[in-house]
Amino acid sequence: MNKYIKAPMKKEDIQTLKAGDYVYITGIIYTARDAAHKRMYEAMKENRELPLTLEGNIIYYMGPSPAREGRPIGSAGPTTSSRMDKYTPDFLDLGLKGMIGKGKRSEAVKNAIVRNEAVYFAAVGGAGALLSRSVKSSKVIAYDDLGTEAIRELYVENFPVIVVIDTEGNNLYESVVQQHQQTGSDK
Repeated sequence: MNKYIKAPMKKEDIQTLKAGDYVYITGIIYTARDAAHKRMYEAMKENRELPLTLEGNIIYYMGPSPAREGRPIGSAGPTTSSRMDKYTPDFLDLGLKGMIGKGKRSEAVKNAIVRNEAVYFAAVGGAGALLSRSVKSSKVIAYDDLGTEAIRELYVENFPVIVVIDTEGNNLYESVVQQHQQTGSDK
């Protein structure tokens, strides 16, 4: 089912999302990868202010390539989400409501998603040039010294993602494997 949501996300919108839904996001999302997550985590542990408000927001695990002339951003494909797993439960507990990446998540992240009524989305890996078309503006808001891993605020229109883990803990990756095994297609 296709769904259209605004970012930052509202609780009532998040609760309608189910594993396997195709979702188009319009609004503000933030980019952050490994190095930015580490810095935010350290700031949090030292009771320093984070460079962005997590409440209701979405973090996209992406480091863009340089922008082409006339475009706000270059290729905008996802990176492997599991590299952020050690930080994610704490960020979810602070109000983060969505993450966009690719690949599986740990059981601790899945539990934190359920506990905090959040959602994990996947963006199509290898489609960074196509995904960048949905990015209408981009500006660095923190950790400029990290280059492509700096935290960026993106304004996106109809950014395409798929719900992988929903608020109830349903996991698209696991359900697809189960369906495949039940149909006997693996023979």
